[in-house]
Amino acid sequence: MAKSIASFSRNLDWNLLKTFHVIAQSGGISRASGTLSRKQPALSLALKRLESQLGVKLCDRGPSGFALTDEGMLIADSCGSINGLVQQLPKKVSKAGDSVAGRVSIQVVSCLVCDQLDSAISRFHGSHPKAEIIIDIKTWDSVAGALLREEIDIGVAPASSLRSDLKYDFLFNEVHRPYVGPAHRLFGRTFDDPGTLASEAFILTGADEPGALTEFRTRHGLGRVVAGLSEHLDAAKRLTLLNVGICFLPERFADPDVQAGRLWPVLRESERPSSPVFIITNPRAPRKLARQLLLSEISGSLETY
Repeated sequence: MAKSIASFSRNLDWNLLKTFHVIAQSGGISRASGTLSRKQPALSLALKRLESQLGVKLCDRGPSGFALTDEGMLIADSCGSINGLVQQLPKKVSKAGDSVAGRVSIQVVSCLVCDQLDSAISRFHGSHPKAEIIIDIKTWDSVAGALLREEIDIGVAPASSLRSDLKYDFLFNEVHRPYVGPAHRLFGRTFDDPGTLASEAFILTGADEPGALTEFRTRHGLGRVVAGLSEHLDAAKRLTLLNVGICFLPERFADPDVQAGRLWPVLRESERPSSPVFIITNPRAPRKLARQLLLSEISGSLETY
């Protein structure tokens, strides 16, 4: 018996109950037709389908007018209860949002500058101040493993390849350019050909370097002479400001120092490797309300890839 009830629930078209609720409330198919803006034959067919699924007759229609059967009155009463529950859902969701107190763990690559992401986090906190936001800085190649091990909820990073077991939503294109510090002999000079810099000493960012940038450097022979190394962009920028060598940095991250005259881009804008940065999640991870609400805020800011 329990199995047949479960099967009935799975196979029942709930839209038919909604239609029948309006028919019962309107006192007939002709009036319900105007309320639902649907033609009477379509409503008659929906009523017959519901009667077929329930195995009972729900109403009598004839010269004397429209009348619900005893079974029809029971179903109409149940439809009214269901409709009341549905109308309460927005209020319940709103109350749940007000009391969200879960934890959202985010792993982000070093020195990521993204106004869309910052705004989404700010809006999320404003709506759910009890939720705890944890942000950890890691290299881009560690994000996938952390998501699959369910150590984090959301990853924000570039990706050399897109795994089928993770979900990738494009956030923005992160553009990199090579910069020098104020006392470097190339400060103030700009080159068209990246190969011109092949003999120069570079500061490399190791595992934090996106694949597209590694390919660009390798193709033009950049970085064969290494003057410094750090997987943290803050430290790599510090070495650049100290004139240790040339360093590829994200444009948005370097821009304040460029505007202040502390950094100088030595390649023209036409030669700029870029990497798509994604919001990465594990679709098989257990559902968490706080994570879903933050992702909803972020999804409203996503660009088109």
